[in-house]
Amino acid sequence: MASAEPIRVQKFIADAGVCSRRAAEALIAQGEVWVNGQAATPGQKITPGIDRVTVSGKPVRTSAQPKVTLAVHKPRGLVCSNDDPHHAATIFDLLPRELNKFRFFCAGRLDLDSEGLVILTTDGDLAHRLMHPSNLVVKRYHVVLKQPFPASRLAQLVRGVVIEGERLKVERAALINAEAGGASTDLDVHLHHGKKREIRQVFTALGFDVKRLRRYQIGALPLKGIPLRGGKALSTKEIESLFRNPRTPRAAFEATASSLRPAPAEHDA
Repeated sequence: MASAEPIRVQKFIADAGVCSRRAAEALIAQGEVWVNGQAATPGQKITPGIDRVTVSGKPVRTSAQPKVTLAVHKPRGLVCSNDDPHHAATIFDLLPRELNKFRFFCAGRLDLDSEGLVILTTDGDLAHRLMHPSNLVVKRYHVVLKQPFPASRLAQLVRGVVIEGERLKVERAALINAEAGGASTDLDVHLHHGKKREIRQVFTALGFDVKRLRRYQIGALPLKGIPLRGGKALSTKEIESLFRNPRTPRAAFEATASSLRPAPAEHDA
């Protein structure tokens, strides 16, 4: 960040590891970010190493963090938050000691009771790409229910349910090891950018209790090979695989967003 090229102040703050770009934009709106003694404005550009930036009265360092991206196997019982007053144990407790000095972003959280693949990165731009809705990063989950789910209701998961005025839904739902009658307690569920506890809320609204929820893949990057509570540093190629969506073999009982779209209207020749 010693470059003299001007950059947006929210990017500067994210690159310094203070918080995510989105959180920085919120701080600017709240008047918590100042540049050279004056309140920053949305979209304002600053020159690193020349302009003085403070957040909540504290100066922002001008040296960028190294870009480190990790794939971590989260167990149940940890929250994906840098600071949660209700839960002391966080996913960042899994970081090796030598990385504790850096500020990591959690790009795509899992709730306290869920487990599986989570991406932690010091790269604010990458975190922004992974979480921005326009990129359609596909996340795949193995869901275990307390009651068998019938194939006849798979389309309801994809159509979604309205909860507090907001439609929650999944992109694909398929039964795993279904009985002859077409029901199973195990499902494969795909989601783009899920809202908080979205999968659990959808199943609960339809009358089914989630026993276990495990994210096993993000994009084309699988969880396989990463031990529970363990992690690995991702290469550039592996990072780019997060944005790919490999084809999924058709299941005997499945529903997808594309299969529910109405067919285009026919036109007379």
